[in-house]
Amino acid sequence: MKILFYDTKPYDRESFERVASQYENLTVEYLKTDISEKTVSLACGYDAVCLFVASDASAPILRALAECGVRLILLRCAGFNNVDLREADRLGITVMRVPGYSPEAVAEHAMALAFAVNRHIHKAYIKVRENNFALIGLTGMNFHGKIAGIIGTGKIGAAMCRICHGLGMKVIGYDMYKNPSLDFVEYVELDELLAKSDLISLHCPLLESTYHMIDRTAIAKMKDNVILVNTSRGALISTEDLIYGIRQHKFAGVGLDVYEEEQENVFENREDDILESSVTARLLSFPNVIVTSHQGFLTVEALEAISKTTLDNAESFRLGTPIAENIVK
Repeated sequence: MKILFYDTKPYDRESFERVASQYENLTVEYLKTDISEKTVSLACGYDAVCLFVASDASAPILRALAECGVRLILLRCAGFNNVDLREADRLGITVMRVPGYSPEAVAEHAMALAFAVNRHIHKAYIKVRENNFALIGLTGMNFHGKIAGIIGTGKIGAAMCRICHGLGMKVIGYDMYKNPSLDFVEYVELDELLAKSDLISLHCPLLESTYHMIDRTAIAKMKDNVILVNTSRGALISTEDLIYGIRQHKFAGVGLDVYEEEQENVFENREDDILESSVTARLLSFPNVIVTSHQGFLTVEALEAISKTTLDNAESFRLGTPIAENIVK
């Protein structure tokens, strides 16, 4: 099986090359460029393509892949909202993902964002570099004894629950399906979670039902001086409503590893560019907001797990027995 990787960064290639040597019947080639209507033809002659979370897998791209003979799309990520699944099914293209790689990697990054905005680490770092050792504007709060509201208690959400519990926080959760391993979590309705939580962390997929679940109405139900963290999908939060809430002094801090309209920025160096969208600039203008570049997954352990599962998916498909739980339908 020949596999073409799109949008490959050095850390992707290093990780996959270490793992790929274990698979004698898989040939992997790498492209720096992402898939697009201009680059999709490069997949001709390959059995599969490997895409990432921001790659365009819309209907026109899928039709072009099918014409090239591609039968498999390997997503080296958990999310799949960038794929037109109905069109993929119509074309007979199988889509496989990595449903779980290192839940702790993302959960630890979510907590790092929460810690950083709470204790103003980003501001303190800059002040000290300028020889300003004053503490004015750096007051935070203890997480110990506070309430953490975790929205989505799958593998990543469960890891976040355990971190918060270990800090001495009371943990409440909202999920359609209760996680039986989290006997210390009190499950509540979403409105109750919003009203009670001192820290709210999002760990759910982007679906039609979760699109803009955090909007102006939801924000109004939150406590004043709440900390909000999102390491899942940007469109879970309405950015315009979030900005409104920040300007109304609703939040003690906001930590975002994902945000709407990140598509052109994520994983790219744009330090010399004038950004077309004002969303990023507006978010970064607030002193109580930290934005990172979709890096929650970026640990050595997570990259190795992603590589192994992705290539296991390819090998299982080659053998005619694709791993059922990793197929996206």
